[in-house]
Amino acid sequence: MKEIDPHQARTLAAITSTGSFEAAASALSVTASAVSQRIRALETAVGRPVLRRTRPVELTDAGQAVVRFARQLELLSADVLTELGSDDLAAGRGLTIVINADSLNTWALPALAPLARTLQLEVLREDQEHSLELLRNGAAAAAITSTGAPIQGCTARPLGVMRYLPVCTTEFRREWFADGVTPGALARAPVVVFDRKDDLQDRYLRDRGVQPGSPPRHYIPAAHEFGEAIALGMGWGLLPEPELARDPRRRTLAAFDTGAFVDVPLHWQQWRHGSAALDEVAAAIRGAAAVLR
Repeated sequence: MKEIDPHQARTLAAITSTGSFEAAASALSVTASAVSQRIRALETAVGRPVLRRTRPVELTDAGQAVVRFARQLELLSADVLTELGSDDLAAGRGLTIVINADSLNTWALPALAPLARTLQLEVLREDQEHSLELLRNGAAAAAITSTGAPIQGCTARPLGVMRYLPVCTTEFRREWFADGVTPGALARAPVVVFDRKDDLQDRYLRDRGVQPGSPPRHYIPAAHEFGEAIALGMGWGLLPEPELARDPRRRTLAAFDTGAFVDVPLHWQQWRHGSAALDEVAAAIRGAAAVLR
């Protein structure tokens, strides 16, 4: 295998960011023919295809490794500019990370705020069960995830456990759980779900012996509005314990199944070959995660 050319690696990263050869050519201020030539040369160097020419393009495993290399090179270049005291600091120190909606809505964002003076952050919101794909394909340098085993090219550290409690309004409880929180009542009572990737409510239902598909459900795909939907009586749902503790608007809600909860362990995964900026973000996230169990 030949040495990977940084220009070719950056070209592949541009293709994945923009979705096509033509858009990448425009972003890089070169011709589409030049982009194609770079990718052919890159595939010759690595000895295998780096992408599938679909719309949008899809990276192969080799392509994912090359894109991670390109992103890491960008981070290291920004570190060098910082060390040299370059005036290009603001343009160079950018970082993309993945955070699940509940962490972003409760404890993670205040940890990132002090870094805004020296870093340009792009936060991608993705469920903790699905965030690793963005890390694997090079779209992000780090992610909060429920997976503890590090993926290839990354390190993983535990952050703690996010505990979710089944809650509803007093009126909702009187209407639907007057005779107790029985499997029959849970099979009939409307439930609020974040989106179709959200398995938390279904996990709770399965633990209580209820088929997840039984109760009617409403999908509310935004963390704040999800809690509002429960507070408005649309259904019951699982809310993170930190949100119930800190948000006075949630005081109208109460756990309706005493002692019941769903625990989700959270981990911080990041590229093994990181940068000073990535280390700063990691330290901030780990410090703020002290609020978790």
